[in-house]
Order: sequence, then C-alpha cells, then structure tokens
Amino acid sequence: MSQNGMSNYTAEDIQILDEIEAVRLRPGMYIGGTSREGLQRLLYEIVYNSIDEAMAGFCDQIEVIIHNDNSITVIDNGRGIPTELMPTADITALEAVMTRLHAGAKFGGLVYNISSGLHGVGASVVNALSSWLRVEIRRQGKIYLQEYQRGIPTGEVQLIGDALDTGTTVTFLADKEIFEDINYDFNTTCQRLRELAFLNKGVQISINDEGADQGKTFYFEGGIASFVHRLNRNRAVIHHYPIYLSATVNSTIVEAALQYNDSFTESAFSFANCVNTRDGGSHLTGFRSALTHALNDYARKNKLIKDTEPNLIGDDVRQGLISIINIKLPEPQFEGQTKAKLGNPEVRSQVESAVADNLSLYLEQHPDEARAILEKCLTSAKAREAARKARDLILKRTGFEASTLPGKLADCSEKNPALCELFLVEGDSAGGSAKQGRDRRFQAILPLRGKILNVEKATQDKIIEHEELRAIATALRANIDGQGDLSKLRYQRIIIMTDADVDGSHIRTLLLTFFYRHMMELINQGYLFIAQPPLYRIKSGKQQFWIYSEQEKERKIKELGGNKQEIQRYKGLGEMSPEQLWSTTMNPTTRTLLQVRIEDAIAADQAFHMLMGNEVLPRKNFIQAHAQNVRNLDI
Repeated sequence: MSQNGMSNYTAEDIQILDEIEAVRLRPGMYIGGTSREGLQRLLYEIVYNSIDEAMAGFCDQIEVIIHNDNSITVIDNGRGIPTELMPTADITALEAVMTRLHAGAKFGGLVYNISSGLHGVGASVVNALSSWLRVEIRRQGKIYLQEYQRGIPTGEVQLIGDALDTGTTVTFLADKEIFEDINYDFNTTCQRLRELAFLNKGVQISINDEGADQGKTFYFEGGIASFVHRLNRNRAVIHHYPIYLSATVNSTIVEAALQYNDSFTESAFSFANCVNTRDGGSHLTGFRSALTHALNDYARKNKLIKDTEPNLIGDDVRQGLISIINIKLPEPQFEGQTKAKLGNPEVRSQVESAVADNLSLYLEQHPDEARAILEKCLTSAKAREAARKARDLILKRTGFEASTLPGKLADCSEKNPALCELFLVEGDSAGGSAKQGRDRRFQAILPLRGKILNVEKATQDKIIEHEELRAIATALRANIDGQGDLSKLRYQRIIIMTDADVDGSHIRTLLLTFFYRHMMELINQGYLFIAQPPLYRIKSGKQQFWIYSEQEKERKIKELGGNKQEIQRYKGLGEMSPEQLWSTTMNPTTRTLLQVRIEDAIAADQAFHMLMGNEVLPRKNFIQAHAQNVRNLDI
C-alpha cells in the first residue's frame, strides 16, 4: 500500500455489520454458496429443526410443501418454539431464534441433547436469506404469528387464534437478490427427506410439490435396517435380512445395519446426528474395526479358519457389504466446513465396543447366517491372495517396475502435478490426433485399447491382470484400491476423452465405474474430468461454428436462416485434425470440461450397481423408463 493510502486508513474505514447484514453479504460462509446446493440448504435447515424435535422425542410428523411461487412451508407437530420474552433481553424467544445467530436451545444440552443442522444458526440464516418469512407457533393452546422481510421482523409476535395441537409452521421465499435460481429440485429433496426418515424410524415425512402436482410420504418402522434392505434390493444377498445392532455407550446412541451381497465392492455410509459424513470419521473406523475382530473371533472359535491360517483382513470382510452406521451424540466435532468427517476421538471406542459385542451375540444366535457371511469373507480372502500372486507373476514375467511408465504413454515435460493433465483417450487413432494436437509441456496422452474391464462384475485378481487398468494406475502413480494415498500422483487433472457415440459413452461409463469403485479419492479431490468434444461443425460461407449439443445445432441453423450451410457430424475424435481437436477440446482457454463430483453417494452407488452390475431386470426397467427422454440422437 502506498504511503498516502496508509495515511488515509482510519477508524472510519472499519465497518461493523449486524448479523443479518453479515449473512446476506457473505452467504457462502453459512450455506456454502448461492447455487442450487445453497438453495436446497435453506429448505433442509428448517427441516433439521423439526428433526431435532423428533430426535428429542416430541415430533413424529413433518410436512414439506413446495408452493407454485417457489416458497416453502415446513410443518411439524413438535413442541413449538417458545414465544415468551427472553429473561435476559427485551425480545421474545421466537424472534431471537429467527434473527440472532447462535441463539437457540442447542448449546446447553438441556432441551436438545442431540441436534443436527447449523447448530443454532440455521433458522436465522434462512430468515436472513429470504425475501420474506412467516412463522406460526402452536403452543399451550394458542397460535402465535410473526412475519419478517429479509430477516427483519415487520411487527411483534401476534396471538391469532386457538390451537388444537402443538408445533411449528415456517413458510419462506428465498431471496432472488441472493440466489441464482429459486427452483427447488423435487427429486433431490425427496432423496434427502427419505434419508432422514430412514435415520429416524417412526417419523413420517411427507413432501408435496404443488406446481408439479406430485407428492411422496416416507415412513420406515425398520429405520436403517430398512435403509440397507432398500440399497440391496437389486442385488443377490448372502443372508435374507439385514443385521441390525443398537446400543447406548455413555451418551452416544449407536446404530448399525449391515447385509452382504454377492458383489465385490463395499458400500459404507455413515451419519452423525443425521449429518451424512461422506468422508467417514471415528465412527466408521470403529465400526470397521469391530466388524473385522468379531468375524475373526467367530471364525476361529468355530474352526472356520485353521490355526495355521492368517486372520481375515478388513478388505476381506467388507467385500460385498452394504452397511450404515448412524450415531447420535451430544457434541459432534466435524472436520471441515462441509461436515464431511466426524472427528470425536472417543466415538471410535464407543462404536467399536457396541458393534463388537452386539455382532458377536448375533453371530452366535444365527449360525446359518454367520456361516454364509464367513464363506463370503473367506472367498474374498482367496481372491485377494490370487490377486497378489497375479501381480507378482506379472512383475516377474514382464520385468515391470513400479518406476516404469507405460510404453504407450506420451508424457509431458512439466513435473509439478498441479500443472499436469492426463488425457485418457479412446483408441490409437484419437490418441494419435491428441498426441499431435496437445501442448507437450503439461498435457500427457494415454491411449486405451478397446473397452476396459467392467470392474463392477470383476474380482480383484481380474482387475490386477487387466492391462489397460494397470496402465492407468501406473501412469497416475496411484495404486488400485490404494487407501487414498495421492502423495505420488503425477497428474492432478485426469480427463476422460472418448468419442461422441454409443461406444464412446460406454467406455466413459466403464472408466467412471473404475474410478468410482477403486480410485474414489481422485473424485473426492476434484481431479477427474470429462472432455466435451463437439458433435458438429457447421460451415456457412467463410464462417464455421463448433456445436456441442443437438439443441445448440437447432438454434444455430435457425439463426443462420436461409444461408447455405454445410453440417458435419463428428462421431469420433479421430475424424478431427490435431489442430481441430486442440482448439475445440484440449485448449484450456477455449474448451469445456465437466468435473466429476459425487453429490449423493448413496444414489451414485445404486446407479453404478444398477447400470453395471449383474442384475438385468433393474437395468432394463431403467432404460425403458428413461428412453423417452432421449430425442434426435444421430448416432
């Protein structure tokens, strides 16, 4: 800063924003952003307040309404927010909850021993980011009302009538000045509400979209056991009913449900106070440890593992397992802004002891199910040993060393992984164009021969033996199923670039399945992308236009009107010259890349299994249901 600038910096330059202004100025600090995800978060935060009442045992019905004008109403039959004056301030408890950050009953542990959401911030943040909000309280036989505009009350709390029950009704309209779009996604909302109903058994949650005239109701008496049953519904299961375990250790409520199927992948989902901890944490670590110990103890005790044989390891007991660990605790410590990982160290031992004791008891009481599960685990152990032998044999036969890059890799000269890109290209023809068109300084090309292995159906030894998958892992310096260690990763932008036809789509899906099942951390870190090559080139006189969708083609044809047009459809990357491929698909200044992200891990897991698994009927039904959405495909 200049000397003059420093001299002009005075106390008058310091701004103190009130809480509502602060939220409106920096909404991303509270809800993550103002995109669709942030908008959905508003709805969820009000629902979470109702869920807190349910977890406290005072609410068993929650209703969500999406109105025609995109306003939202959430109704519950809980106790209702108190409306009397605060003992320490000249303001009602209701107004404090709706307008003051960190005001609520979730801090002392007396009213809400367990809570979810933004922990005393949610309602006030929703109010601040709404153009208007109306809250009705049914409490002590009366109905109270207060209204707000952009977080500011328009009047005092009013008594408007008599109530026959208790509860809270909140209606709000997200502020168009804050959000890019205020249209809620019905299916996304349904998935989250269904999840909350699974996690809170005995609570009925309904949603009604007035504009689309559609609605659903969720109620699961079986809780997370019903959740596991649903996730396994299109899989061949090893034992008919999910195993349900529950216990309370100190103040932590521990629930777990698990069921094995005939697949080779694990699907584990963990929750803490109804928050989806996508990156796991101490509760998931405790569950996995208990699972391994309990199964090994049972196998040893019942002579299913010989004295001379080694114990099963974690990978052996988790192949083909779908599990949900759901805990509720007074003071959760989440790591990161997104609450993706639980950090409470004491929770690991609490979950471990609860699951180990209850699972051991279950195995003793259900010997047939126990034997079926152990047979599955022992088969997985044999497959792991076969994979190790296959890897050793490949190394011996080929003289392959971990430091040796695949011969067909056209590497880049840059050594900083953060600046390097690896294109996974379909076929030698496209690979040749990509190699000629690339920027050799930071872009590497790995051509792939044909369609890779469908890992959803393959054992670990088959995956290790597959040449193309080994080439990908070697080029990246990332082990297949390598526990997420990316310290040696050579490229931090991995780009799938396939033809714009059916075969190209299939190859892309196979690659996505491989990364999702065996290199998930690359996706979590945001390193995986999909290239967007053009579908058409339209020439009109001396002008040419690159077109990336059918809709864009139709618009451009209308725009050009009666001018003479030459339309060329590109079915394969190899049909483009190196210069064309560079300018349309590879040049960072002109290209479009799709980043692969997992917004809903449970939905993603189900989709991959349905589309790539062994069961034909669910896939057939899905294709038939969605075929009507596909129009004008020139392939």
